[in-house]
Amino acid sequence: MPEKSGRLLLALLIGLVAYGPVSTDLYLPSLPAIGRYFGADDAAVQLTLSGFLVGFALAMLVHGPLSDRFGRRPVLMVSTVLFVAATIVCLLAGSIEAFTLARVAQGLAACAGPVVARAVVRDLYEPREAARVMSLLAAAMTIAPSTGPILGGFITTWFGWKANFSLLLIFGLICCLGICLALPETNRQKDPLALDPVRMAANYRLLLRSGAFLGYALLAAGSYAGIFTYISASSFVLIGGLKLSPDVYGFCFAASVASYASGSLVSARLARRLDLDRTITIGSTILLIAGAIAALLGYLTTPSVAAVVAPSALYFFGTGLVISNAFARAIGPHPGMAGAASALIGFLQMGFAAVFGAIVGQFQDGSPHALVTGLLAAALLTLAGRRLATAGTAKAHL
Repeated sequence: MPEKSGRLLLALLIGLVAYGPVSTDLYLPSLPAIGRYFGADDAAVQLTLSGFLVGFALAMLVHGPLSDRFGRRPVLMVSTVLFVAATIVCLLAGSIEAFTLARVAQGLAACAGPVVARAVVRDLYEPREAARVMSLLAAAMTIAPSTGPILGGFITTWFGWKANFSLLLIFGLICCLGICLALPETNRQKDPLALDPVRMAANYRLLLRSGAFLGYALLAAGSYAGIFTYISASSFVLIGGLKLSPDVYGFCFAASVASYASGSLVSARLARRLDLDRTITIGSTILLIAGAIAALLGYLTTPSVAAVVAPSALYFFGTGLVISNAFARAIGPHPGMAGAASALIGFLQMGFAAVFGAIVGQFQDGSPHALVTGLLAAALLTLAGRRLATAGTAKAHL
């Protein structure tokens, strides 16, 4: 591949992987403003986040097989056009219900970006080079959440919430153009049976019978559910309750994302000294401590920015130690169905996050109570996952 074409393709892949975080984090500072625009309560506005995640989770189970059956390029083209159309509906929506349905459609479309982009990497690169490219894609997954709320906060402050969705529209159009110009069809061995429901169901059933897989899946799901609790509730607490401006809120959110990136770097260093399960144990312990501190501060002290942001940042740090290692331990024992295992754990992760977000939204009142309760509940879920994974692994070794 010519060097220039390789750089363009890499830039496109980074954009595709960033679809999810760009579509959620950019508009977080806008949530209170969206509620005022539609005359909707906090719970209804929060569903625009959970709805996106529901679409994202459901599509995760099918985009990979679709690209195996029909090719990477057509799946990405169709999904990107759908994303653009759904974003236009978001801009034109006359009610919170229509806006939420458009967000679900956005999630269904956006999921193709990271799922198919990773498949393209597997198609094009040898293992050592693929690992380097995957690292660059992973970096995009941390850069987008840290910069999105900051940019979105300034845009909301100066131009209003619709400007964020105008930016998403431009983002989708650029990705569409990039697919047309820079992405060749990389799937040279299309699988006509990739969408066979019997085979797909058999693979998923086998995975769900594994206690170890379920345990590690709960670890990934629980830790991310805490992150999504913060994503969905923090703007209502910090902007609505504590009266931060949207742009200052963006910097508070970026602090937590930086903490997550730090946890991921520490996890990479620990990988040379400790086995994955030991690192997961350390991370899940930090999650439990962070959840407990958040609950104590949230219920027993006067609400403050520090009391919300500090324990949440600690939670994000613990998540950096847990998620990637839990994915590795869940998928590792299943080389023959790695794609199915990756899709299922991703579905469970997003599904739990959507449920947590919807429940937290129902109890959102501008105070930190719903947020900190969600963090503690998510930490307890990771504890249950750790015990199930330990028991399942021990049973598999008998």
